[in-house]
Amino acid sequence: MSLRRILSLPRTLAFRLTLWYAGIFTLSSCVAFFLFYTLITSVVRERTDQELLSEASQFSTILAARGLEGAEEFAMIEAQAAGVRKVFFRLLYPNGQAFASSNLSYWEDIRVEKTAIDRLLRGERNVWKTVFLRNRKEEVRVLYALLAPRIILQVGQSMENYSRIIDVFQRIFVTTMVLLIGLAAGVGWFMARQAVSGVEAVTRAAQSISAGSLETRVPVNPRGDEIDLLAMTFNQMLDRIQVLIKEIKEMSDNIAHDLKSPITRIRGMAEVTLTTGKSLGEYENMVSSTVEECDRLLDMINTMLMISKTEAGVDQPAREEIDLSGLVRGACDLFEPMAEDQGLTLECNVSERYQMLGDNRMVQRMLSNLLDNAIKYTPPGGKVSVTVIENGRREAVLSVTDTGIGIAQDDLPRIFERFYRCDQSRSKPGIGLGLSLARAIARAHGGDIAAASIPSHGSTFTVTLPTRGGS
Repeated sequence: MSLRRILSLPRTLAFRLTLWYAGIFTLSSCVAFFLFYTLITSVVRERTDQELLSEASQFSTILAARGLEGAEEFAMIEAQAAGVRKVFFRLLYPNGQAFASSNLSYWEDIRVEKTAIDRLLRGERNVWKTVFLRNRKEEVRVLYALLAPRIILQVGQSMENYSRIIDVFQRIFVTTMVLLIGLAAGVGWFMARQAVSGVEAVTRAAQSISAGSLETRVPVNPRGDEIDLLAMTFNQMLDRIQVLIKEIKEMSDNIAHDLKSPITRIRGMAEVTLTTGKSLGEYENMVSSTVEECDRLLDMINTMLMISKTEAGVDQPAREEIDLSGLVRGACDLFEPMAEDQGLTLECNVSERYQMLGDNRMVQRMLSNLLDNAIKYTPPGGKVSVTVIENGRREAVLSVTDTGIGIAQDDLPRIFERFYRCDQSRSKPGIGLGLSLARAIARAHGGDIAAASIPSHGSTFTVTLPTRGGS
């Protein structure tokens, strides 16, 4: 691993997750140790106290049975049996003066506490003290007990053995904790790396894409966890971006093609006129043709802008009351001469009056585009039918049906894309924006448009628009 990568580790998510995991584990272990340590010391102290109480009970019994001499003899025997460094005994008067004791050469630092005797005389049954001998770093548990009205027992027991047990426990705990923290860090690092491996795969894919490889995809595991869902969503986003880029490229190619033809014609006419023109009339014809081609170009550009603004919601349609039925009849009357010129029959089937709120000019243009396409792609002798009905959900369904050449099933999903034309040779007039504009207008009015077609039998375009009810 390079030095640069090592220095960058603290900034990684895996490193921070490992620290969190190891930190929480260490804190939990320390809390568990503290509770266990408290339990052990409590048990040790309780056991020591029970032993001291047992000694006091035996002294009380001996004193009652054999008197003071028997108690002194018992103290010497018990001290020798347990070990001089293990237990010591003192028999005291109420003023704190010792009148009998075991060998106290090892216990010179243990004094008689006047406060403990006073508490016994005030009625307390037993008084406990814990004395820490600094020179030997040893704890001693001391019991003061009233054996008779004027005899007090001071018995103490070293806690050295128990302290050793606790010390061993502490050393074992520290060693175990060091090993466990190392293991926890290793396990945490492994888990963190596994958790962020999917994110790293997404990062690598994004870096590859930024370098220009749009075909790169993030591998998806079958587990179906959050990282896999992220990878799937990222791949879907890439698919969509790739489709959009492809569409933009195709649109650019189409725009270039549609711009090239009129510009080439303009240049050709100007060149021919400049080369061979001899009269004012020839120059006037050239200017007239140039204006006509420029109008076509401006119409294409304005249509593109209108589609973009309508889809983006920049140009909101006007909210005026429209007689949709009258608008459809007017459009049919307008296109009827064109249909007759091509030997077609144009039928208009609108039986009721349908009202809607919208932009009269935009809806009119949508109808014109649909009728123009139907007439353009229907051979002589065919028929174009326009109907308007209500579907029962306060929506008007406008259908434009023709018996024309139809649309291939492969082309059908793309006919509403900008500049897409089923006639790839572009032998028919048009720029491929009419249906895109029609869909944009329908959606801007809260409706939509759909197409169905059978090649060589005709097509049907259905527009659904919200109405204000029929009459």
